[in-house]
Amino acid sequence: MKNDFETKFTGLALITGALFLLIGWVLLPHHLGEYFVESDFAAINEDFWLWVWLYRMHIFGWVIMGGGMMGLAAITFKKPYRSLITPGAGIIIVGTFVSALSTAFYYSFGAWGIGQTMDKSPEEIQTFMDGVLFTTHYITCLARFGKVFAGAGLVLMGAGLLKWKVVDSWLSIFTILLGLAAMGIVMLIPVNYEIYKPVFYVKVLWLLALGATIFRKGINLPETT
Repeated sequence: MKNDFETKFTGLALITGALFLLIGWVLLPHHLGEYFVESDFAAINEDFWLWVWLYRMHIFGWVIMGGGMMGLAAITFKKPYRSLITPGAGIIIVGTFVSALSTAFYYSFGAWGIGQTMDKSPEEIQTFMDGVLFTTHYITCLARFGKVFAGAGLVLMGAGLLKWKVVDSWLSIFTILLGLAAMGIVMLIPVNYEIYKPVFYVKVLWLLALGATIFRKGINLPETT
């Protein structure tokens, strides 16, 4: 059983990422939908700086999660574990940073749109909304791919965790099921934005559980392989 500074730091990073994701999202004064609507900008402006800092916290949650996944991949980069865990973690990292980038778009456009719509007529606001629609549509596609990529990585990494009993079996199975749910909802349900929301909270719980387990118990790898 490996339980040292590396596992403590990795577990702490995963826990921190989960808390940043959750707190930044739950306490956000105004939640944007899949597409911007006219009322979004006035709502953001009501608690502008609180909205800005909490959204930044949420975005950094994805970044910290990616760092924790990279730490796990580094610790398990030994034969034969790296055949499944390393590529799985890598795909999760790609999906996580795609999610961070798509989230940053909503943050940036939400803050920028206040100045673009303030004191404008309804016709002028609609012109602005029409102008960002194409870009927003592209980013929603990017956000979906981030979820799918991360889901595929969860399935692959979970299989490796389960095969070699790196962590508790229930947590490995949970990882696989979460990945399948993420991919299934996005790829098989046409209108998936509202349906996917509970998966985000489940993902945070999974991240907390994984981080706490690694921090407390370490991981089940021999010292030399």
